[in-house]
Amino acid sequence: MKARAYSAALSLPPVAGFAQLWEVIREELEEVLELRPSPAARLEELALAHDQGYLHHVFGEGLSRAESLRLGRHFSPELLQRALYSAGGTLAALEDALQGGLGLNLGGGTHHAYPAHAEGYSLFNDVAVAIAKARAEGFGGRVLVVDLDVHQGNGTAVFFQSDPSVFTLSLHAQHNYPQLKERSDLDVALPDATGDAEYLAALEPALERAFAFRPDLVFFNSGVDVLAGDRLGRLALSLDGLIERNRRVYQKVRESGAALVVVGGGGYHPDLRLLAEARIQTYRLAVAELWSVTRGG
Repeated sequence: MKARAYSAALSLPPVAGFAQLWEVIREELEEVLELRPSPAARLEELALAHDQGYLHHVFGEGLSRAESLRLGRHFSPELLQRALYSAGGTLAALEDALQGGLGLNLGGGTHHAYPAHAEGYSLFNDVAVAIAKARAEGFGGRVLVVDLDVHQGNGTAVFFQSDPSVFTLSLHAQHNYPQLKERSDLDVALPDATGDAEYLAALEPALERAFAFRPDLVFFNSGVDVLAGDRLGRLALSLDGLIERNRRVYQKVRESGAALVVVGGGGYHPDLRLLAEARIQTYRLAVAELWSVTRGG
């Protein structure tokens, strides 16, 4: 039996220019995963976390030009649909994680969305919506968000600043977007051009402190925009460094016994083959470390 993974690319046409990238990822991951189309998140699910007025605005007149500039994307019905499928994939992955220990969304990780506004390519905060959905359905355990995207998870930090049952860790580039950082439970800001050794040296104590929270459920934003040469990143990890980053997260999850949801986060490398390989290795390793091992595979 294969683990499942959800993809908005199976629900909607791939973004122009990335069809080839998706095909490479799909072909490689179908060996180890059952790939499924992401379901669309429903309005009532989004409303568990997001401000009602904001949702009414988005689903009604949509974002204004100024709001679209803050988002970084021109608002359109197509963009709204993609955001719904992206968030829906995380909700489906949450269900898998709570039932079987591991849930995978090849998209998601839209961590810049705030309760009442969009920014940074993030219309809805899929992780915040998923945590709210889990709570609404009776999950009462502790939740850890491990955000290793190159950008600080500012929106996610705001969602949970007053929630003692959720611990947020963000390890990110200090001088990258967003200019104004919010307060996570643990922020680790790294200088430009931080490479493998320095990154992993900072990651290890951060994970130790985060997992001391003793989570029952972990969300891992596995953004690959930490790779050297990423168009929107400022760090300098190699592919091997990225794989080791992921291995250490998965090891901590396995030791903790927590359920895990992996979301995709950012990745904007001009070398599409490298970008595809980074995504592939992230999900292959999750299966090897947390699915195959527990099932004797």
